[in-house]
Amino acid sequence: MKMKGKPSRSKTSKTSQSKLANKKHNRLAKQGKLKKRKKKDKDQQSQNEDKLQHQNSGKLQSQKVENGSEEEDQLNPEDVEFYGTPGQTSFVSAAQKRFSNGEKIVSKRKRTYSESGEIYEQEPRKLFAGESRKNMKDLLPIKTKKGIIPQMIEEPNGEASSDIIERDTIINQEPKPLPQLSNIQLLIQRKHNLNERKKKIALLASDVIENPEENMKKLRELRLMLEECESDAYITVKKLVMLSLMEIFKDIIPGYRIRLLTEKEKEQKMKKETKALQDFEQGLLMNYKGYLEVLEKYCTGKINEQSNRQRRHGVKHIHIPEDASQVIAELAVRCMCEMLSNHPHFNYRNNIIAVLVPLMNKHNTVISDMVCQTSSKVFREDKSGEVSLEIVRLINKMVKVRDFRVQRKVLDTFLALKIKEIDTSEDLEENKKKKREFMSRRERKKRKKMANLEHELLETKATEDKKKKVKLHTEIIGAVFLIYFKVLKGYRKSTLLPSVLEGLAKFSHLINIDFFDDLYRVFNELIESEDLTYRESLHVILTAFTILSGQGSALNIDPLKFYTHMYNTLLHVHAGCSSDDLPLVIDCIDCMMNRRKRLISQQRILSYTKRLATLSLQQMPNGTIAFLGLIRNFMLTYKYLDFLFDNDSQGSGIYLPELPEPEHCHAHNTMLLELSSLKSHYHPAIKKYAVHLGKMAPVSGEGQLPLQYKKPPRDLYNEFSTEIDVFNPPVAEKSTFKHKSKKMKMFMQEDISDMVVQVLSSIPD
Repeated sequence: MKMKGKPSRSKTSKTSQSKLANKKHNRLAKQGKLKKRKKKDKDQQSQNEDKLQHQNSGKLQSQKVENGSEEEDQLNPEDVEFYGTPGQTSFVSAAQKRFSNGEKIVSKRKRTYSESGEIYEQEPRKLFAGESRKNMKDLLPIKTKKGIIPQMIEEPNGEASSDIIERDTIINQEPKPLPQLSNIQLLIQRKHNLNERKKKIALLASDVIENPEENMKKLRELRLMLEECESDAYITVKKLVMLSLMEIFKDIIPGYRIRLLTEKEKEQKMKKETKALQDFEQGLLMNYKGYLEVLEKYCTGKINEQSNRQRRHGVKHIHIPEDASQVIAELAVRCMCEMLSNHPHFNYRNNIIAVLVPLMNKHNTVISDMVCQTSSKVFREDKSGEVSLEIVRLINKMVKVRDFRVQRKVLDTFLALKIKEIDTSEDLEENKKKKREFMSRRERKKRKKMANLEHELLETKATEDKKKKVKLHTEIIGAVFLIYFKVLKGYRKSTLLPSVLEGLAKFSHLINIDFFDDLYRVFNELIESEDLTYRESLHVILTAFTILSGQGSALNIDPLKFYTHMYNTLLHVHAGCSSDDLPLVIDCIDCMMNRRKRLISQQRILSYTKRLATLSLQQMPNGTIAFLGLIRNFMLTYKYLDFLFDNDSQGSGIYLPELPEPEHCHAHNTMLLELSSLKSHYHPAIKKYAVHLGKMAPVSGEGQLPLQYKKPPRDLYNEFSTEIDVFNPPVAEKSTFKHKSKKMKMFMQEDISDMVVQVLSSIPD
């Protein structure tokens, strides 16, 4: 019966006992159970070395095989300790002697011999104590399992010492100094290197723009030139490369956002064209990201910080001078602003915004103005509102972190927002929940399908979703008003108050009606404090009356203080430094008078009409014609302005123009005498307007106004503006008709003329 398990090893096994011994030896070595060999005494070792040196023979270690009739001798190079000098063949000769005597030599490993019979790996003798190295020459060392063994050979007298002396002289010899170049030669060399770099940049840029899909490697090469610091004109090269990459990316960036591929999508098989497109997009994203990272370092000044850190650790890095770093920082900010304004839809948009927004409050006016102008441009051109919302959120966060200690121009960028409609329905979500409760499962399913269908139809139209746009605009206005109201509440004496008042005046139609009472209380406190400038007070008045003319028309609020304050503020507006505020004054008057026709008293209208006629004599032509346009609107709306064209007084009292109260200045007892002065004005449009108003603004017939002047006051102000330094209407050219000149005598008597000539000639020049 056969026993299961491992078969028993027969006595006639083919495996030699040497192999079994080696396996056992290796197993014990791995387990760490081998006993270490005892080191021989130094004296005995030195005697053996002397004996081996004189006899020039090798020592051979053999193992005898006990289980067998034949004895196998094995030469193991690891067990042979041979001491001799290079060039001798003691090891080979000893082996040949044994072979000739009939001993069988078995070697497991094949050894390579040179043509002369020398073994490559020969162990040289070691130096004894007391021997010198004068007549010894160093050779390449031998690496064994025991370690690295140095190798030397004897040389004739004088050769080794001469080599050592020559080597020492070469080492100790100082390097020859390089030839010094003059300043002109250095300048010529720099220009030459710079021209070579310019050519290289131009070639790389033209190749990338010509075929960006196939030249991504050249784009990468051009991007890596930003980090070069070896050339003598590296700062100029950096600036050129930055501008070149900016123009390249502006040209080759697609009009859509690139989505990053997942791992599954990368492993999928695809067409050759699709693969090429994906490779191009991924390469473009990689280079664009690297470009933005370098720009960020230059913008924030991290390049010099990194170089200082590397210099402390011994890494070589060139430090950019302060003047050059400032110029490079301004250029980097400009590049990032261009990328944001030209491609706000592309990838890494939020990263660019996160870098640029903190720079809006920087002390460097060039950088801060550049970023603020870019933000205003993005606000004006943003149609969806996503980019604007991201910028507004970061500005809001920055203002809070800095405790509202920011420059005024940071908040002035909000004035560029184009928001006309927001979502004011507060209970919209509650109504949706109520409707869902009364809907059946089938109705919900049908409604969901209709919503998906409408969404697909909107995508085919390639237009912005109106609901999404209104939602984003609502969030933007909420973040803006949060800053405005906090400034009004706790930072009224800060430099941000004028910007806040101007912003409230622009977006006053979007303010929720719940804040009206609090705003009017704050506005009354600001006006009573008399700390506002005339421009700030104009913004307060415009905001208040815009609210009253819109949603706040149902509120029971008496704006008497605002009318009085506006009546006194008008005297500060003239043709000098305050002429730029005329559009604001025109908007205030239009909102106060024309939109509240039935709520204004007669005395108030008369006093404001007389005050506008007085101010029309102190303005530029466009301001004068705008004020006359306001007076014309008053005449067409309020028929009792005929009192201002009558010589007879209406009731008791005389006109008191210096009185601050418009209700008690007796404006009905005065006349519009300013119109007679304006009839002789040098501007033809003002002449026609003055004549038209002098005849009590007739709609038709004699004295009616030409059709080209029947426009709103704000349009008249813009049309006849003198900012372009062009007179409107243009001045007529001189006529070419020549009149017949008649010679007339200056004096009737000839004696008088001779006397005048004699007197004039006697007077010295």
